[in-house]
Amino acid sequence: MTISADRPPLSRLRLAGRLFVLMLLVVGMIAVWLNRTALDPNAIRSAIEAHSALAPLFFLLLHVLASLFFVPRTLMGLVAGGAFDFWWGLVWAATGSVLGAIAGFLIARYVNSGMIDLESLPKLGPVLQRAEAGGWRAVTMLRLIPVIPHSFTNYALGLTRLSLGGYALGSFLGQLPMTIAYVSLGAAGGRVAAGEHDWLLPALVGAVALALSILLPRWSRVR
Repeated sequence: MTISADRPPLSRLRLAGRLFVLMLLVVGMIAVWLNRTALDPNAIRSAIEAHSALAPLFFLLLHVLASLFFVPRTLMGLVAGGAFDFWWGLVWAATGSVLGAIAGFLIARYVNSGMIDLESLPKLGPVLQRAEAGGWRAVTMLRLIPVIPHSFTNYALGLTRLSLGGYALGSFLGQLPMTIAYVSLGAAGGRVAAGEHDWLLPALVGAVALALSILLPRWSRVR
């Protein structure tokens, strides 16, 4: 009798938790939209550099929040390159990108918790079912499509039954070309702003990586 009586409050508590998380996400997205003119790479870079030794952790926190609130991942790549230069910028941008992807994936899985049937989604459902069946390879191919917003993909794939490991691996591989591109361009811009003259190489690396990130999805479709 006690167990049966306890079930309704627990169910309501779970529902309340999901609604609270949804409310936080909506409020965050609205706040970002209303303050979108403040999303300047140089301003964000200055805020990160002001934290000195904690700069990498502060950047990772910002990257995760950016992923949740539909801030373009390319912006964070530029910030990473400008704040940390190429190599460390690539490490932190790639790490932040994967952490942000995992955060959105897990939140969507928690909020959904089996409530949405993929077959009930006429256009999105078949795409997500193919990704679910294809595992990390399908996630990689989906991530390579530059026109699909990073945050949308995170939340959408959270509706599937993909394993967390396969999702994380596919996200890392698929996001890497674009991450390299914008970190390189950010590093080149940071060197120019600092009056350094060795900005050409990272700029060329960024241009090549950007071209690859555009061509790879087309190549995969041809295959």
